[in-house]
Amino acid sequence: MKELSLNILDVAENSVKAGASLTQILLTEEGSVLKLEIVDDGCGMSEDVVRSVVDPFYTTRTTRKVGMGIPLLKLACEQTGGELTISSVTQEANPAEHGTHVTATFHTDHIDFTPIGDVSSSVLTLIQGHPDTDFLFVHRTSKGTVELDTRELREILEDVPLNSYDVMSWIGGYLQEQYEELS
Repeated sequence: MKELSLNILDVAENSVKAGASLTQILLTEEGSVLKLEIVDDGCGMSEDVVRSVVDPFYTTRTTRKVGMGIPLLKLACEQTGGELTISSVTQEANPAEHGTHVTATFHTDHIDFTPIGDVSSSVLTLIQGHPDTDFLFVHRTSKGTVELDTRELREILEDVPLNSYDVMSWIGGYLQEQYEELS
C-alpha cells in the first residue's frame, strides 16, 4: 500500500468485521520511531489464526484466496527495521476481556518508510461506513495530539447518526483543525 493510512483502514475494517464495539487507532511519533496500534474488543483470534494472518495466502474471506492487509503492514514495518506484533484473546477464552491488539513500529528516517498519508480520511471512512461502531483515534507527536472519540460525540449528539452529512463535515473539519495546529 502506498500510505499507512490505507493499512490502518484495512486493519480497522477487520476489527469491525470481528464484531468490535470499540476500535482504537493509536499513532505515536517519538523521534524517528512511529508506533501504530490498533486495538479492538472484537471476538479475538485463536493462537493458530494469529500465527496464520501474516501469511498472504491465509484469509477467512470466501470471495478471494489471499489476505494481504496484515502481510503488507508487516512488510512495511520490517522494511524500515521495525516489527509487527499481534496479540489476541478469543471471546470464548475470556468473555469479559477479549479482542485483538496489533502493534506496528516503523523507523521514519529509513528510506523505505511508507508515508502516513491522509489518516483523517481513513477515520472518516470508518465512521461513515460503520456509524454504530465506536472509534478512538489518537495521534501523538512532539508538537501535540490529535484526538477524536466517537463515544463523546454520541453523548452530545444523542439520536443524530454519526454518518449524517453535517456530523461527518464537522468531524472532518475538527480533525483538520487539530492537524493544522500541529503545523
